[in-house]
Parts: sequence; structure tokens; C-alpha cells
Amino acid sequence: MRDLGAGFHYLLKGQRWVARHGKQYGFGLIPGLITLVLYVAALVALANWGEDAVSWATPFADDWSSPWQGLFRGFLTAVLFALALLLAVLTFTAVTLLIGQPFYENLSEKVDRDVSPDGTAPESGLPLWRELWISARDSLRIVVRALLWAVLLFALGFVPVVGQTVVPVIGFFVTGFFLTEELTAVALQRRGVDLRARLALLRSRKTLVWGFGTPLGLSFLVPFVAVFLMPGAVAGATLMARELLGEETRDGDRDEESDERTVPGELGS
Repeated sequence: MRDLGAGFHYLLKGQRWVARHGKQYGFGLIPGLITLVLYVAALVALANWGEDAVSWATPFADDWSSPWQGLFRGFLTAVLFALALLLAVLTFTAVTLLIGQPFYENLSEKVDRDVSPDGTAPESGLPLWRELWISARDSLRIVVRALLWAVLLFALGFVPVVGQTVVPVIGFFVTGFFLTEELTAVALQRRGVDLRARLALLRSRKTLVWGFGTPLGLSFLVPFVAVFLMPGAVAGATLMARELLGEETRDGDRDEESDERTVPGELGS
């Protein structure tokens, strides 16, 4: 239970950090806004043409009498849209982090420098294209794992009583775990920790991970909230990554001289 509270505390600490560093917060909003526009456009398109797509995919129902044809295709359209929403929730963080790799790398480094006793931050030493490739590859692997869990939990949702009580709770914890993996990857990848090692590290402190990721996943269900919480979530995940690796962290807040140097051309530095 102590780790559960500590995880939530890191989530709050990350939001407080970006609140004190306005420029970092502003730059951190850009990737989320871009991803939000793309996802909203995709969902609007699905809402407009989803029924046509279902009709095209079920030609065997063309000769069904009313009301069975409408009920059947309406149900499939609703399921398709529900699955699209679930996929959007599961992939929003991964896509946002991929789009905003230079932004969030810069933010995570500044958090490290701010809380490190010697004022330094680990650097990967890799070119940007290589970091983007590793991030995209690992994110795809995590999304596949998350989708397998989503399919399993969706099927278990039809089990009476359990499917309406226990399964949703498990779903939130699973979502919280994968959200935390994606967010801590920004700091851990920079330290040379590969995906397998990251997963083992997070599994060793599951309650800490759940305390951070589960309330964040619940808040992401509220429209637009994810965009505004993402910068602070990256900052909090960086702080938590330091604890997971046993790195010393100082309290307090360094001056914001580095914030003044944050310009688009330096985001990848």
C-alpha cells in the first residue's frame, strides 16, 4: 500500500514540476494537441462512414428482413466504434510520445538535471533517428501486448457478474501498467535500459507502477485531459524512473536558466 501511495505522489510531483516550469509545460502540450487532432479526425470519419463500412463487410445480411438487419448492423457499428475508442485510449500515449520524442526527451533531461545532486542528466549518445526508431519499435511491441490484454478482457466482459465488476478493475490496472511503461521509457531508454529490462523493472514494483499509472489512465478517459496531463506525466515518470534505478534525487528547484534556452532548434539536445 505504501508503494501505491508513492506512485500517485510521483504523478502529483510531475504535475507540480511542470507547473513551476511554464515554458517546458507549453512545449510539452504541442505533441498531445497534434495527436488529439489526428484522433478526433479519425473518430469523426469513423462515425460518418462506420455504418457504410459495416454494410460493406456484411453482404450476407443484405436480404435480412427488418428489423434484424438494422439491429445487427447497428450493433456491429457500435462495437466497431467502441473498439476504436479503446484503441485510441491504449495508443494515445504511445503515439504522442513518438510524435513528441524531441520535446519529451528535452523535458525529461531538464527534470533529471533539476533533481540530480550534481545537476547532470544521463544521455543516450544516439542520433535522433536511432532514438525514434527504438521508441517506435518498442511502442509497437507494447501496443501489441496491450491489445492482446484488451481482447482477452473484452471476451471476459461477457462472463456474468465477474465481467461487469472484476474485469473492468483489472482493465484499469493493466492500462495503468502499460501507460507507465510508455512514460518511463523516455527516461529509461536514455539510460540504455531496453524493453525487456524495463518490463522486468516495472514488474518488480507493480504497486508503485499502479499507483502512478492507474489514476492517470482513469483521467485519460475524460476528453482532452490527456493532452494537459502529458507533460507532467513525463516529468513524474522521470522522477519515478530515478527511484526504480536507485538514483539519488535532491529536493528543491534549481533556477530556470535552462528553460530560457529552450527553443525549437534545441529540443533534441
